[in-house]
Amino acid sequence: MRAGLFTAPTVSAAQRREQVTLLVFLIVVWGATAALSPRFLSVSNLRDILIQAAPLGFVALGQMLVIIARGLDLSVASMMATVAVLTLGLADNAQMIIVIGLSAGLAFGAVNGYLVAYRHVTPFLATLASMIVLQGIRFAYTKGAPSGSLPEALRHLATGSIGGVPVAIIVLLAVAAAAHYLLEHSRFGMQLKLFGDNPRAAHRCGYHNRRLLLAVYCLSGLLAALGGLTLVGYVGIVDNWTGRGYELDSIAAAVIGGAALSGGKGTVVGVLLATLLLISLFNMVVIIGLAIEFQLVIKGLLIVLAAAVYRRHLR
Repeated sequence: MRAGLFTAPTVSAAQRREQVTLLVFLIVVWGATAALSPRFLSVSNLRDILIQAAPLGFVALGQMLVIIARGLDLSVASMMATVAVLTLGLADNAQMIIVIGLSAGLAFGAVNGYLVAYRHVTPFLATLASMIVLQGIRFAYTKGAPSGSLPEALRHLATGSIGGVPVAIIVLLAVAAAAHYLLEHSRFGMQLKLFGDNPRAAHRCGYHNRRLLLAVYCLSGLLAALGGLTLVGYVGIVDNWTGRGYELDSIAAAVIGGAALSGGKGTVVGVLLATLLLISLFNMVVIIGLAIEFQLVIKGLLIVLAAAVYRRHLR
């Protein structure tokens, strides 16, 4: 049966309802937090929320593609830190840092994709092993003390503005638009969703499933590297633990945003809304004066929420 007989799936009515629900929940969170602290809706705080959402947004979009393909990428946080310390140690020019960093992320993702697609290692074990190996490489390279200067152009990528709009958000929206087109209007997206929904059917249609898996892990690595460089530019320093916790945060954002862990489903808009919701909740903890440990409580509750959303997908 020819692949041309199929048309790319569109966003379903159920997925649109999920997106509306997320938007309503986000508005409720913003309203409640603003009632507790008017400073929450200040221009500077809202700008900080948007800038902080960009690194997680990049990583969550890559994670969504992997989840649609019935996988997980536990190595994204380790990739973020490794790309940051390696590139800032090797180059002091922003353009070179970005080129080297994105190339490294692509290479790390390709290793994950090769292990999953061609060596048949389960995604959990393959990316867990990569996470540990990258951590070892990072600490061996830095000897526990990362070094390297942070170019002003890289800082501008994370904290600068164009016409009052943060550069990081402009880049995120551009990446999101490309991801939306890829997922909803391209042959690749059609094949990815069919593979996630039914790998055997995708194989019988003549799709190259192994190449597809390799591609999504490469994209996940590329976006993790972009997220790592953006996060470093925002924080202003490079650290061995840059992006710590993003592996779970990105999975939570993808699943709450509509990606099904069973594969085959996911939307870019849902992931962006879930990412903004996560960052808003973390900001709420700080803005109303709660102990920072409450962020961990919120993360735990959101993982439970993600599990509940997943069960609803199964039903």
